[in-house]
Amino acid sequence: MRRDRKPGSEPVKNAADQPAKTPDFPSSEQLERELKRILYKRNSMGTLRSTAFTLIVVAAVAVLVAVLLLPVLRIHGHSMNDTLDEGEIVISLKNFDFQTGDVVAFYYNNKILVKRIIGKSGDWIDIDENGEVYVNNVHLEETYLQEKAFGECNIELPYQVPANRVFVMGDNRAVSIDSRNTAVGCVAEEQIVGKIVFRVWPLQAFGRIQ
Repeated sequence: MRRDRKPGSEPVKNAADQPAKTPDFPSSEQLERELKRILYKRNSMGTLRSTAFTLIVVAAVAVLVAVLLLPVLRIHGHSMNDTLDEGEIVISLKNFDFQTGDVVAFYYNNKILVKRIIGKSGDWIDIDENGEVYVNNVHLEETYLQEKAFGECNIELPYQVPANRVFVMGDNRAVSIDSRNTAVGCVAEEQIVGKIVFRVWPLQAFGRIQ
């Protein structure tokens, strides 16, 4: 017996009767863009890793150089005015061929002091009441000084520099406590950090230390 369909109803189609959908494959332009994106990301990560590695190597080399060859120091105090002023940053050179007139940094009581070498092992040092210095009876021409002074001197003059030591004085003779005073005395060569060679800060004062 045939059943009449209700008005407005449609016959239900079997799923097998539905047309198959074609898969949406990306176009060649989309594939090219995606490939470029992946390659750019990979190159960016490689560049970042390479840059980071380079910076680490440069920093490590800088630290080694600063510690082993060119220690960087900040000046504290006023004993080297006007050659060096407080707050300035200088570079020292490690060597063991120090000469009279060299500005050197050396360890003293867990601090680093900066003074100028006046005499070496065996030299005789004499200073008159006006602050004029004589080394082995020869007057020392000190063009780097702004003003001379006898300063804080409590050693017996003339004074002979002991073996393997140097006699140092600050350029601000009136206030510097140095080898003229037994509180500091002469400096052993192994105490010396290095010779001060360059001022790097402030920039307007950049240059070689005389």
